[in-house]
Formats: sequence, C-alpha cells, structure tokens
Amino acid sequence: MKMTRKSRIKMLVIAIFVVTATIVTSGAAFAAAKTFLSIATGGTSGTYYPIGGAIAQAVSKGTNIQATAETSNASVANVNLVATKEIEIAFVQNDITFWAYTGKVMFKSQLRNLRSIAALYPEHIQVITTKDASVATIDDLKGKRVGVGAPGSGTEGDVRAILQVAELKYGDMRTDFLDFGATTSRFKDNQIDAGFVVAGYPTASVMDLATTKDISLLNFTPDFMSKLTKEFPYFVSSTIPAGTYRGVDKDITTPAVMAMLITHDEIPEEVVYEFTKAMFTNIADVHAAHAKGREITLQTALSGLTVPLHPGAARFYREQGFKVD
Repeated sequence: MKMTRKSRIKMLVIAIFVVTATIVTSGAAFAAAKTFLSIATGGTSGTYYPIGGAIAQAVSKGTNIQATAETSNASVANVNLVATKEIEIAFVQNDITFWAYTGKVMFKSQLRNLRSIAALYPEHIQVITTKDASVATIDDLKGKRVGVGAPGSGTEGDVRAILQVAELKYGDMRTDFLDFGATTSRFKDNQIDAGFVVAGYPTASVMDLATTKDISLLNFTPDFMSKLTKEFPYFVSSTIPAGTYRGVDKDITTPAVMAMLITHDEIPEEVVYEFTKAMFTNIADVHAAHAKGREITLQTALSGLTVPLHPGAARFYREQGFKVD
C-alpha cells in the first residue's frame, strides 16, 4: 500500500519519539547505576578500619556510590594497591605517600599516579613500654627488646627515621618486627620491653593492653622533636592527652604524621568529586562513630598532603572556597 506524504511524516515522528525515549531511558538507567568503591584500611585492631567503615557508610548515604571498607596491611600495602589499581581508595600516612611518590625509603620506583583526596587526622608515634622496663628516654632503648613494626611497614619507616635522629641502630637493641596486634600480644607474654605503634589515639589494641599491664608512653623532649621535624618535615610535634589510656596520667609529647585518603589518577573526576562531597556532607556520622573521627574536618582537609590532589577532590574544595593549586 502506497503511503501518503502525511502518513510518512506521521511515521517519522513516531520513530523519532521512540528513539528519543530509548536514549533518555538508557541515560537515566546509566545515571542511576551504582559505582562500587573499595576502601583499603588496616587491621581490625587499629584506627583505620573503624573510621574507614564510617566513611564508607557516610559516602554511600544518598549517593550512587556504594563504598565498602576492607581490612588490609595498612599504609605501604595500601599505596601499592592503589598504584597498581587493585583498589580505588585507601588510608595511608603522609610520610608513606611522600616516599612512594618520590621513590624513597622502601619504594624503589616513583609511584607518580597517586592522588590525594583528603587529609584526615594526626597519627601518633606511640612508643609503648611498661613501668618496670626502665625506659624513660629514647636512649634507654639500648639493649632492650623492641617491637619496630612489621617489615617494610609505615611504622618501621618512621622508626628508622626516629632512630636515625637519636643516633641509634637496630644493632643497639634486640629488635622484633611486629604489627599492632603482635606488639601488644608480646607485651602480654612479657617478651618485649617497648614497642612502636603508629595510629590515631585511642588505639584499640593499646587500650586492651592497658587493662592487663601497667603501661607507659615514651615522652619525647622538645630538643629531640626540633631535630626530628627539621630532618623529616612530614613529622609534627603533637600531644597524647593524659588519661587517653589507663595509667597514663600526664600529657605525652610525641611525633605524629597525617593520615590521608588517596586514590589513583584514572578514577573519574565525577566519582571522586561525589565521594569527597558526600564524605564531608555526612561528616557528623563519622564524628559520631569514633573519637578520632571527630578530628576529620573540612578546615584541615588540605593539611599535610604529600601528593597532588585528584581533580575531583580539587573541584569540591574550590566550591567550598579553598584556594587549590
């Protein structure tokens, strides 16, 4: 049957409508699709894991992002996971990211694809000892049994820097390469005299140890802190308040580094923008979840970053009125 001109126009209009509706529907479906992000944290006995879980919930609230916190071996392992794109986002220390980006200390090559999302809170070098171990100064570690962190970890990297300024070597003490959980376990079994833990206070494993042991924390002198921060500028002098742990009844001066969230340069700008925006929009949820979470603020989000900002995070901070290079 031969179609009239009027019929052909009518069929063309219908066809255009169907195609347009299909495109709009497909676009809406795409826009509504979930983006799944994994956040590498640390062990369950540290601070990264609970705060990572709180951030994951905050980011997943009212967005198309479904974030999940995962346990990991903390900073050094996390940097490598992000650099190799095995995970999207991770908790790290700012000293570790500096070493990774510049190819120093435990990194043999420069990991130049790392990008910052936000600075979070200071992580304190907590040198735990018992009150009967006779360790009052850094020099008193000579000849002692000392836990220096897991091999190649951020903790061990910080210990090496601190011992360098103290003019001490591993050979001056009986070192044991232990993670958080193993360090506190060795104290319980009376197998070490002192141990280094790098984490935001209060640290769960240290709190647990303080319930069974009469612990102390090493107090660093102003002169030592001045030398350390001059030699290694990613350290800052900070304080662990009296009463943080049972038996620690005075303020403790100690070095600290900054915990950060990082990603890599191939995560889309829009995804990181939405992640950063959602985290700070719902930051009250993070504050309520953990004492250390209360130190995460928009005002300090750019403090101590040691790798370039991701464009998505930079876009969010510019919208909030921050000057971002």
